[in-house]
Amino acid sequence: MANPLLEMRNITKTFPGVKALSDVSFEVGEGEIHCLVGENGAGKSTLMKVLSGVYPHGEYTGEILINGMEQIFRNIRDSEKAGIAIIYQELALVPEMTVYENIFLANEIRKGPLVDWNETVKRAGEVVKRVGLDVNPAAKIKTLGVGKQQLVEIAKALSKDVKILILDEPTSALNEGDSENLLNLLRDLKSHGVTSILISHKLKEVIAIADKVTVLRDGQTICTLDAHKGEVNEPVLIKHMVGREINNIYPKREHVRSDEVLFEVKNWSAYNPALGRTILKDVNFHVCKGEIVGLAGLMGSGRTELALSIFGNPDKYRIEGELTIRGEKKRFNHPSQAIRAGVAYVTEDRKGDGLILIQDVKQNITIANLREISNRGVIDSNAEIQVADHYTKSLNIKTPSIEQIVQNLSGGNQQKVSLGKWLFVKPDVLILDEPTRGIDVGAKFEIYTIMNRLVEQGMCIIMISSELPEVLGMSDRVYVVSSGIIAGEMPIEEATQEKIMNLATN
Repeated sequence: MANPLLEMRNITKTFPGVKALSDVSFEVGEGEIHCLVGENGAGKSTLMKVLSGVYPHGEYTGEILINGMEQIFRNIRDSEKAGIAIIYQELALVPEMTVYENIFLANEIRKGPLVDWNETVKRAGEVVKRVGLDVNPAAKIKTLGVGKQQLVEIAKALSKDVKILILDEPTSALNEGDSENLLNLLRDLKSHGVTSILISHKLKEVIAIADKVTVLRDGQTICTLDAHKGEVNEPVLIKHMVGREINNIYPKREHVRSDEVLFEVKNWSAYNPALGRTILKDVNFHVCKGEIVGLAGLMGSGRTELALSIFGNPDKYRIEGELTIRGEKKRFNHPSQAIRAGVAYVTEDRKGDGLILIQDVKQNITIANLREISNRGVIDSNAEIQVADHYTKSLNIKTPSIEQIVQNLSGGNQQKVSLGKWLFVKPDVLILDEPTRGIDVGAKFEIYTIMNRLVEQGMCIIMISSELPEVLGMSDRVYVVSSGIIAGEMPIEEATQEKIMNLATN
């Protein structure tokens, strides 16, 4: 690279007991889409937080240069002045504020001591149009879908005359249509001279858009690959990311499925009082012992609502229909009743709903089944340690100790802690909602291997996934959910992406 726009030289960043980055060097050319990939915990987000001033100068060693000039970022403001903007996986928008208020929040356009609201609305309209977002700037953020909110975040960055746009897993919560729109926007921004750094675990997305790809592993730079030289493909990326070849990301499961129906719902309907409408209507499906059933469909189709209504949330849904486990009728008025009946639900939002981030690994693993390790209401600390040790080892959770705070773990290891929490309740029926969202290919393989092991032991799994290759790679049968109904069912031998999408969109 002749004259790189950005150079990060020999960056080392240490946290207590952990070296997150070790002598990392990274270069990006002007007008380039440069993807940063690696397993969870490889150091990608940490490196970008150094670049964006979240970790200020003095908290790391090494140099940052833009156009050959060394930069000293003491805070995020300093990096923004240098033309750097970062958009995180968890969007930083204020739901109750309007689009224009969010775009210029903390960067207000002033006329003397007052905010110039007329100019603010005008400029917001211009930048919203630039990102291809057809919304009224006066609309509140809470009225927009996730895909449109993501575009508002990008509009916010562009309003600050950004030169380097950093996106951390921007498509993790988007459907395929919104993801493609976002990638097209990045291509358009590239044509107008904006440089983008994209962190993503979706390798097909990386291959489709990257000019260059840098791979990090264990806090070190492994290589930089040039897509224009044909160096970027899935097997090569996986090999560099995990340090070994994974020929089939969906491990084969060698067993004969049982015909014993373990779990079934009949004529299942759910009315949401808050929305004032029926969100599920006459749903019928079953799962056999030792079977993985995939629930496919578009975002908003009702898949998560189906899981939540099954798991006992009477404050959210009024239920009609029949639920049976091993032929015995059940109705859950609280998640605790579902747990005692052998049903567990791993939520799609591990950070918001699945884990208590400020507590340690040990406490998170045991929290759903404290009765098991308590005596007359008092927790047996030794029993808690033994349980946490068991699941940490059996699930290969990478953590310095079981007393590590969960928010300090990588996404893949957080997901395994969430899975361990529900395995400790010893369920017969395990509902997995987006089980591999936001985790790397190596961690995905480990999760899939665990799933296979569980069904081989006789458990049945209901897997909700927006990734069709995952549905096809892991399921024994597939149900397609569309607008709150079951639009179709097919054995995996007959299922294709085209058939599923056809049912999901009709």
